[in-house]
Amino acid sequence: MNKRVVGAAAEEKVAAHLEKQGVQIIERNYRNRSGEIDLIGRHEGYLVFFEVKYRGSASKGYPEEAVTVGKQKQICKVADYYRCVHKLPLSTAIRFDVVSVMKDEITWIKNAFPYHYR
Repeated sequence: MNKRVVGAAAEEKVAAHLEKQGVQIIERNYRNRSGEIDLIGRHEGYLVFFEVKYRGSASKGYPEEAVTVGKQKQICKVADYYRCVHKLPLSTAIRFDVVSVMKDEITWIKNAFPYHYR
């Protein structure tokens, strides 16, 4: 299987897992010119932007380690655009979570990184 197919399968598995945990998924693979956010949902009063990372093994590091500061800034930029397009007030409570998938183990890291200003 190619990486895109494996990644899509992992995102599907993660979305189902999050929904069982009470997350309302409102967007999948939201894209704009700045980049992509894997999942956007609502959870416990927050608008949550999820980055999903999959690894078949730890030989190249843990999945969450791939969410570098550069990637975090890109996610924040896409999130800003999303909030602007949807006319969400700046006071909207937001959170940036990472969901790590290693083989069949799912680890949800809430508040994985802070909002990075432009």
